[in-house]
Amino acid sequence: MTTMTSSMTSTAWLVAALRSGSLQPTVRCRGDRGEGVISAAIAVLIMAFLGAAMWVGFQRMWNKVDDRTNQQIDNIQPDR
Repeated sequence: MTTMTSSMTSTAWLVAALRSGSLQPTVRCRGDRGEGVISAAIAVLIMAFLGAAMWVGFQRMWNKVDDRTNQQIDNIQPDR
């Protein structure tokens, strides 16, 4: 029964606090609402650009290695 009373007291306190406005976000907090989403989106875009740059670099490197390998094969075996 003690738990029930303290639960009701906590609920009554919460309702009173919400009605009085003391638990409302401050003006400063209201202005920062989308900051986490915007920061996450910027991080995702940066990672996407880095991934694309790495892919282009890898493809260029692979093409150079492929050309050099084919040249060496042609030097060893010209009748290919």
